[in-house]
Amino acid sequence: MAYYPDALYASFGENPDLCLSDPCNRKKKKVFVIPVIASSIAAVLVLLFIFSALAIYRMKRHGGTVTKSSIKSQNQQYSYSEVVSITNNFKTIIGEGEFGKVYLGKLKDETKVAVKLLSTSSYQGYKEFQAEARLLMIVHHRNLVSLVGYCDEGEKKALIYEYMANGNLHQHLSVTNTNVLTLNERLHIAVDAAHGLEYLHNGCKPPIIHRDLKPSNILINEHMQAEIANFGLSRAFATESDSHVSTRPAGTLGYLDPEFQASGNFYKKSNVYSFGIILFELITGRAAIVRGPVKNSHILD
Repeated sequence: MAYYPDALYASFGENPDLCLSDPCNRKKKKVFVIPVIASSIAAVLVLLFIFSALAIYRMKRHGGTVTKSSIKSQNQQYSYSEVVSITNNFKTIIGEGEFGKVYLGKLKDETKVAVKLLSTSSYQGYKEFQAEARLLMIVHHRNLVSLVGYCDEGEKKALIYEYMANGNLHQHLSVTNTNVLTLNERLHIAVDAAHGLEYLHNGCKPPIIHRDLKPSNILINEHMQAEIANFGLSRAFATESDSHVSTRPAGTLGYLDPEFQASGNFYKKSNVYSFGIILFELITGRAAIVRGPVKNSHILD
């Protein structure tokens, strides 16, 4: 057996156990080229996309949008004092981002929620907050995180979401996570994320461009079902015919598509590129960017 950089060459000649039929000439060596790595990754990707397409088609045939029954999303407005009570005076932090810190909360009916408190020093501002609140009140899908309510009291602003018991995909793909996702779980997460993204692009009128699709914005509930979060901080198309969203820099290094980096415009296909990077992470278990002593390497490399 000889090894070459781009392929694996295996000679099966002169081996009596590999050919038992008459047409086989054991005296003549046959060489087969097996591009193992490339074909394996391609096969898995094809299966993922076929699975996603079939699932999306089945969902469309059965009514498209699915409003969750597990949470009574009343889009209720809460006072700041109620938010303090819900979070037990902001006792437990479960996340943090540019928008602000996220706290664990509990409603009067014992329903767990995640409370995102807008930081006055955050990079996002009040316009983004209002945009997210407006979008989440009208956008409902089983693979998009639901808004339970919000607080808009002067400078005190908060968004109250359904609680996602299993954190986010980034945490599950971390090398420090001892509970490794099975292939079946990875497939279902990919399909769930595809459902949510497809609905944002084609189920919303006008379409919604996420602008920061990455594993930490794909949350996992207690049933290991994935839901896309933070899409409300995106800007909806001005009209259905618009082809892109041009706004201040956004996105995360490693998930930004090269065309956005060149033009500064977000397109639907920019989200699709980000989704493709997430698929590579699900398949390989590697991070989008691996930092090295001399230079960083991207998962596509």
